Amino acid sequence: MTGDTLRPGEVTVPFRETRDAGLFLIGHLHIPFVECVHCPRQGPPDGPICKVELFPHWDQALDGIENFERIELLYWLHQSRRDLVLQAPGNTDGLRGTFSLRSPVRPNPIVTSLVTLAARRGPRLIVRGLDCLNGTPLIDVKPARCAYTPVAADKPGAVG
Repeated sequence: MTGDTLRPGEVTVPFRETRDAGLFLIGHLHIPFVECVHCPRQGPPDGPICKVELFPHWDQALDGIENFERIELLYWLHQSRRDLVLQAPGNTDGLRGTFSLRSPVRPNPIVTSLVTLAARRGPRLIVRGLDCLNGTPLIDVKPARCAYTPVAADKPGAVG
């Protein structure tokens, strides 16, 4: 974990390194940011060009993604600390609970970003709108929720 310095009032909990669930990383993000201080908050849609590189065996899993202008990326902030329960956000006074913030400092540093898809080149996607560090591990790629809303058939016995 990086950023071992605590702000006044911040509280940590013991962090156990056992695994409750497993993830399959599917690639990495290639971004111009190599230090946290250079990362924007909530990547802007007109931000720098970034490359999403899936491992080659996932290439076919991207078939059809080019039909969407906006996609959602889920990624793992592998350098974030994971033990804070109370945080002192730098842009406010006072303390807040971790789950009331969009801070990358959380027990499971999973981030979701809606990005603009500029192009697909085999197992690589060219996007704009990311806010993480170069080399960040990729968990998943999905069409944006608003762009992909299939109508599901009713389930027997479902209340609706």
